[in-house]
Amino acid sequence: MKMNREMKHLYVGGLGQEISETDLQNQFSRFAEVSDVDIITGKDDQGNPQKTFAYINISVAEADLKKCMSVLRKTKWKGGALQIQLAKESFLHRLTTCVWIVRRNIKMQKGK
Repeated sequence: MKMNREMKHLYVGGLGQEISETDLQNQFSRFAEVSDVDIITGKDDQGNPQKTFAYINISVAEADLKKCMSVLRKTKWKGGALQIQLAKESFLHRLTTCVWIVRRNIKMQKGK
């Protein structure tokens, strides 16, 4: 479906350590247009990999997002059991948005 697509930011947890950006792009492109994949591997005090997760930006219709999440959630794949949810907005993104709004309001005030 290409109608009413919105950009969504997903958190994907439970990934195996051998996962690649290409693997995730291929898996999620069945449901949406993938624009960005960021894989993060947490390490313990000795530098050993412990937890691998990713953030994925996709352009998707609401119905396709629901289908994606219901099909892939808890699926065993490449050494892990997928956990998928909408990612929480990052602090830096919220801060940037607030700064933009304040600047816009100041410009509007000066224009009066």
